[in-house]
Amino acid sequence: MQTRRIAMLLPFVALAACTTPGADLPPLPEGERASYRLGPEDQVRVTVFNDPRLTGEFRITDAGQLALPLVGSVQAAGRTTTEVERAVEQVMRQRNLFRDPSVAIQVIEYRPVFVLGQVERGGQFPYQPGMTALSAVAVAGGFNYRALRDYVSVTRVGDDGRPREFRAARQSLLLPGDVVTVYERRF
Repeated sequence: MQTRRIAMLLPFVALAACTTPGADLPPLPEGERASYRLGPEDQVRVTVFNDPRLTGEFRITDAGQLALPLVGSVQAAGRTTTEVERAVEQVMRQRNLFRDPSVAIQVIEYRPVFVLGQVERGGQFPYQPGMTALSAVAVAGGFNYRALRDYVSVTRVGDDGRPREFRAARQSLLLPGDVVTVYERRF
Protein backbone atom coordinates (compact mmCIF):
# COMPACT_ATOMS: atom_id res chain seq x y z
CA MET A 1 0.00 0.00 0.00
CA GLN A 2 2.80 2.43 0.97
CA THR A 3 4.72 1.56 -2.20
CA ARG A 4 1.64 2.21 -4.30
CA ARG A 5 1.19 5.72 -2.79
CA ILE A 6 4.81 6.57 -3.47
CA ALA A 7 4.46 5.30 -7.04
CA MET A 8 1.39 7.49 -7.53
CA LEU A 9 3.15 10.60 -6.16
CA LEU A 10 6.37 10.10 -8.10
CA PRO A 11 5.10 11.63 -11.40
CA PHE A 12 3.89 14.75 -9.54
CA VAL A 13 7.23 15.16 -7.77
CA ALA A 14 9.08 14.72 -11.06
CA LEU A 15 6.77 17.24 -12.75
CA ALA A 16 7.29 19.78 -9.96
CA ALA A 17 11.07 19.40 -10.26
CA CYS A 18 10.88 20.06 -14.01
CA THR A 19 8.93 23.30 -13.79
CA THR A 20 10.91 26.25 -14.95
CA PRO A 21 11.44 29.12 -12.52
CA GLY A 22 9.60 32.29 -13.45
CA ALA A 23 7.42 30.58 -16.05
CA ASP A 24 4.30 31.61 -14.13
CA LEU A 25 5.16 35.34 -14.15
CA PRO A 26 3.09 37.69 -16.33
CA PRO A 27 4.86 38.82 -19.50
CA LEU A 28 6.62 42.20 -19.46
CA PRO A 29 4.36 44.75 -21.18
CA GLU A 30 5.72 45.79 -24.55
CA GLY A 31 7.55 49.06 -24.15
CA GLU A 32 6.32 51.65 -26.57
CA ARG A 33 8.88 54.25 -27.51
CA ALA A 34 7.38 57.00 -25.38
CA SER A 35 9.29 60.04 -24.18
CA TYR A 36 11.62 59.22 -21.33
CA ARG A 37 10.36 60.18 -17.87
CA LEU A 38 12.98 61.47 -15.45
CA GLY A 39 13.52 59.87 -12.06
CA PRO A 40 15.65 60.13 -8.93
CA GLU A 41 19.41 59.85 -9.54
CA ASP A 42 19.19 60.84 -13.23
CA GLN A 43 21.84 63.44 -14.02
CA VAL A 44 20.90 66.23 -16.41
CA ARG A 45 22.61 69.13 -18.11
CA VAL A 46 20.57 72.32 -17.83
CA THR A 47 21.39 75.05 -20.33
CA VAL A 48 19.94 78.52 -19.76
CA PHE A 49 20.54 80.50 -22.92
CA ASN A 50 22.10 83.94 -22.42
CA ASP A 51 23.16 83.17 -18.84
CA PRO A 52 26.05 80.73 -18.40
CA ARG A 53 25.92 81.22 -14.60
CA LEU A 54 22.73 79.14 -14.44
CA THR A 55 24.01 76.47 -16.83
CA GLY A 56 25.39 73.25 -15.35
CA GLU A 57 25.01 69.58 -14.53
CA PHE A 58 22.57 68.57 -11.81
CA ARG A 59 21.34 65.32 -10.29
CA ILE A 60 17.67 64.74 -9.54
CA THR A 61 17.24 64.20 -5.81
CA ASP A 62 15.71 61.16 -4.10
CA ALA A 63 12.55 63.25 -3.68
CA GLY A 64 12.40 63.79 -7.47
CA GLN A 65 13.39 67.46 -7.34
CA LEU A 66 15.77 69.35 -9.61
CA ALA A 67 17.45 72.07 -7.53
CA LEU A 68 18.76 75.01 -9.59
CA PRO A 69 20.54 78.20 -8.49
CA LEU A 70 18.19 81.21 -8.21
CA VAL A 71 15.28 79.09 -9.42
CA GLY A 72 15.03 76.70 -6.49
CA SER A 73 13.54 73.21 -6.64
CA VAL A 74 11.35 72.06 -9.51
CA GLN A 75 9.53 68.70 -9.59
CA ALA A 76 11.31 66.57 -12.22
CA ALA A 77 10.53 62.92 -11.46
CA GLY A 78 7.78 61.54 -13.67
CA ARG A 79 8.15 64.36 -16.21
CA THR A 80 9.81 64.51 -19.60
CA THR A 81 12.74 66.85 -20.20
CA THR A 82 10.44 69.14 -22.21
CA GLU A 83 7.95 69.35 -19.32
CA VAL A 84 10.74 70.24 -16.89
CA GLU A 85 12.13 72.85 -19.33
CA ARG A 86 8.71 74.56 -19.41
CA ALA A 87 8.40 74.38 -15.60
CA VAL A 88 11.84 75.99 -15.10
CA GLU A 89 11.01 78.72 -17.62
CA GLN A 90 7.74 79.42 -15.80
CA VAL A 91 9.51 79.80 -12.44
CA MET A 92 12.06 82.12 -14.06
CA ARG A 93 9.25 84.31 -15.40
CA GLN A 94 7.42 84.32 -12.05
CA ARG A 95 10.58 85.41 -10.23
CA ASN A 96 11.37 88.02 -12.90
CA LEU A 97 14.76 86.46 -13.60
CA PHE A 98 14.15 86.70 -17.36
CA ARG A 99 11.44 88.17 -19.47
CA ASP A 100 11.57 85.41 -22.08
CA PRO A 101 13.71 82.55 -20.72
CA SER A 102 14.90 79.68 -22.87
CA VAL A 103 15.97 76.47 -21.13
CA ALA A 104 17.20 73.16 -22.54
CA ILE A 105 17.56 69.97 -20.49
CA GLN A 106 19.47 66.89 -21.63
CA VAL A 107 19.89 63.60 -19.75
CA ILE A 108 23.60 62.86 -19.48
CA GLU A 109 23.44 59.90 -17.08
CA TYR A 110 20.46 57.62 -16.57
CA ARG A 111 19.56 55.63 -13.47
CA PRO A 112 21.36 52.25 -13.57
CA VAL A 113 19.95 48.81 -14.24
CA PHE A 114 20.77 45.90 -11.97
CA VAL A 115 21.58 42.37 -13.13
CA LEU A 116 21.72 39.40 -10.77
CA GLY A 117 21.45 35.67 -10.75
CA GLN A 118 23.22 33.30 -13.12
CA VAL A 119 25.55 35.78 -14.84
CA GLU A 120 29.32 36.09 -14.67
CA ARG A 121 29.45 39.45 -12.84
CA GLY A 122 26.16 40.66 -11.41
CA GLY A 123 25.76 44.20 -10.18
CA GLN A 124 24.78 47.73 -11.14
CA PHE A 125 25.38 48.89 -14.73
CA PRO A 126 24.79 52.14 -16.61
CA TYR A 127 21.53 52.21 -18.58
CA GLN A 128 21.73 53.00 -22.27
CA PRO A 129 18.67 53.95 -24.37
CA GLY A 130 17.47 50.91 -26.30
CA MET A 131 18.99 48.48 -23.78
CA THR A 132 17.43 45.01 -23.90
CA ALA A 133 17.44 42.21 -21.35
CA LEU A 134 20.09 40.43 -23.42
CA SER A 135 22.35 43.48 -23.67
CA ALA A 136 22.08 43.95 -19.88
CA VAL A 137 23.18 40.34 -19.42
CA ALA A 138 26.04 40.97 -21.86
CA VAL A 139 27.40 43.91 -19.83
CA ALA A 140 27.21 41.64 -16.76
CA GLY A 141 29.66 39.26 -18.45
CA GLY A 142 27.07 37.03 -20.10
CA PHE A 143 25.19 33.97 -18.93
CA ASN A 144 27.10 31.52 -16.78
CA TYR A 145 26.99 27.78 -17.51
CA ARG A 146 24.00 27.22 -15.18
CA ALA A 147 21.78 29.97 -16.60
CA LEU A 148 18.33 29.58 -18.08
CA ARG A 149 18.81 31.46 -21.36
CA ASP A 150 15.31 31.63 -22.86
CA TYR A 151 13.92 34.42 -20.68
CA VAL A 152 14.67 36.46 -17.56
CA SER A 153 12.73 38.13 -14.79
CA VAL A 154 12.44 41.93 -14.79
CA THR A 155 11.35 43.75 -11.66
CA ARG A 156 10.06 47.24 -12.45
CA VAL A 157 8.63 49.94 -10.24
CA GLY A 158 5.21 50.98 -11.53
CA ASP A 159 3.62 54.41 -11.65
CA ASP A 160 2.14 53.68 -8.21
CA GLY A 161 5.63 53.21 -6.75
CA ARG A 162 5.23 49.47 -6.21
CA PRO A 163 7.64 46.95 -7.73
CA ARG A 164 6.21 44.26 -10.01
CA GLU A 165 7.96 41.22 -11.41
CA PHE A 166 7.53 40.11 -15.04
CA ARG A 167 8.83 37.42 -17.38
CA ALA A 168 10.83 39.07 -20.17
CA ALA A 169 12.12 37.79 -23.47
CA ARG A 170 15.76 38.36 -24.37
CA GLN A 171 14.83 41.23 -26.73
CA SER A 172 12.53 43.01 -24.23
CA LEU A 173 13.37 46.67 -23.75
CA LEU A 174 14.49 47.75 -20.29
CA LEU A 175 13.99 51.01 -18.45
CA PRO A 176 16.37 52.70 -16.02
CA GLY A 177 16.01 51.22 -12.55
CA ASP A 178 14.94 47.77 -13.79
CA VAL A 179 16.28 44.71 -11.99
CA VAL A 180 17.05 41.75 -14.27
CA THR A 181 17.24 38.30 -12.69
CA VAL A 182 18.70 35.36 -14.63
CA TYR A 183 17.34 32.07 -13.34
CA GLU A 184 19.22 28.83 -12.82
CA ARG A 185 18.11 26.15 -15.26
CA ARG A 186 16.84 22.81 -14.01
CA PHE A 187 18.53 19.70 -15.32
